[in-house]
Amino acid sequence: MRISFHGAVEAVTGSCHLLEFNDKKVLLDCGQFQGSNREERMNFDEFDFVPSEIDYLLLSHCHIDHCGRIPLLVKRGFKGDIICTKPTYDLCKIMLLDSAHIHESEAEWENRKGKRAGKKTVEPLYTQEDADYCMKYFKPKLYGQVVDIDDDFSVRFLDAGHVLGSAIIEMWISEDINEEALKIVFSGDLGIENKPILNDPTYIEDADYAIIEATYGNRLHENTESRMDELIDIILKTTRRGGNVVIPSFAVGRTQEIIYELNKYYDFPHKDLDELMKIPVYIDSPLASKATEIFKLNSQVFDEETRELLISGNNPLYFENLNFVQSALESKALNEDKTSKIIISASGMCEAGRIKHHLKHNLWRPESSIVFVGYQAQNTLGRRIRDGEKLVKIFGEEINVSSEVYDLEGFSGHADRNGLLKWLGAFKKKPKKLFIVHGEEDAKTDFAKEVESSLSIECIIPRDGEIYELERNKLSVSEIIKNISSPPRAMQPAEAEKIESLLREIDSVKELFNNALNLTEGVLNESVNVEEYNRINNRLIELENAVMNLTILAGK
Repeated sequence: MRISFHGAVEAVTGSCHLLEFNDKKVLLDCGQFQGSNREERMNFDEFDFVPSEIDYLLLSHCHIDHCGRIPLLVKRGFKGDIICTKPTYDLCKIMLLDSAHIHESEAEWENRKGKRAGKKTVEPLYTQEDADYCMKYFKPKLYGQVVDIDDDFSVRFLDAGHVLGSAIIEMWISEDINEEALKIVFSGDLGIENKPILNDPTYIEDADYAIIEATYGNRLHENTESRMDELIDIILKTTRRGGNVVIPSFAVGRTQEIIYELNKYYDFPHKDLDELMKIPVYIDSPLASKATEIFKLNSQVFDEETRELLISGNNPLYFENLNFVQSALESKALNEDKTSKIIISASGMCEAGRIKHHLKHNLWRPESSIVFVGYQAQNTLGRRIRDGEKLVKIFGEEINVSSEVYDLEGFSGHADRNGLLKWLGAFKKKPKKLFIVHGEEDAKTDFAKEVESSLSIECIIPRDGEIYELERNKLSVSEIIKNISSPPRAMQPAEAEKIESLLREIDSVKELFNNALNLTEGVLNESVNVEEYNRINNRLIELENAVMNLTILAGK
């Protein structure tokens, strides 16, 4: 068995790793490179593997640096299954179309400029048609289900707490189903605990090998508890002097989190509440507007606090002074309006989209504030502004940076060093080796030293294209799958009671959804083997999701 690394190894972006075993080739993510012009051009390079030979793509989440080259992969011959969570599937439908639109717009702009210079026309990385076509290969699954991909390959997606639908991917692989097998865990991007809307990252009990991100591998998030107080202080200080608060924000995840936090802040009386409620908040990103609707449709994966708010009829993703901007004319009008306001716009790293127009109109104004609430990759416009450059170029025009610039790391969606160490420390059976990816060089190096020192796990920082042979462990596939939840061979009373309780609950509301569920009549056997346990457990997960969705619908 072999693993090789083809992205997010010598940079943060472009997540893409390849597993090869038996006659199968399995890709973990297929992300887009983001940052400098050199990194952006890397997206047009040939893949290091033959796309038509890839059997499966396991996708950790919807962010473009993890999924952004999927349309290109399909365009170049991939015809396998793309397996991910249902929210990731829903979000990819809009994220990839938006990405394609950006590539088409950039190619059109380059061709207009190149035509005058007598240059050859350029093609976009992929088109909206390509993005729409690739969705036919997606096979969405629910969190917690053990999915048998083949006789020698099973996977399970667990909540990573990073963004809606983000997953830690567990894989059980046997090169001979009658002999030995091993378990590989891919962290994807890990979130932070107590994050609004989302559940905390899931802790994993065991692995033979693990792949982990290290975006903040050598940094700590400061003031996570006081982040909203800081943001409110910035908002009040800025609007009182007549400026705008411009927040570059990722359309999926960070924007919804800020909406949620503002809504929560408005629910409690305080001395500045009336003043705050008069400050208009604009979400200037059609993608963010669509993503917010998808969040509402996937409420079954929200954390308990958010689900309870929804059931009670309180929509945490809306408040009175919130406005969603749709058209380009409406967006343009925001910069013509002299009223102080809060503008939340994509992209989060300021590389594309409407945020660049708002920066152009506000960076030079000392009364305005720019507030970063997410990671800024090297060489991006956002990173240059955050790091203190006083003169930046936007749409070919040099803009003086006179506004106040803030970096609120407390809003980050990535676990910091301590969060990553806590997640690794929860392994009861530590991985033999840990591959560290998705981080800048110093972050990965420092994190590796910390892991080896405090957890005694051997760390590898792979290089682009490097191939590693993985040894087998001593458990068979069936034994490993048994151990993931440690069920006994016979169904325990608690398990039977849980299933019977859910069936009774479903029966009480079956008039609401008898067309949505097809339950099989029957009695549970007293003795259930592991395969049957997993089948029942998977069905149980489906029913729990169905009940949550129907409860939300009934409460609206």
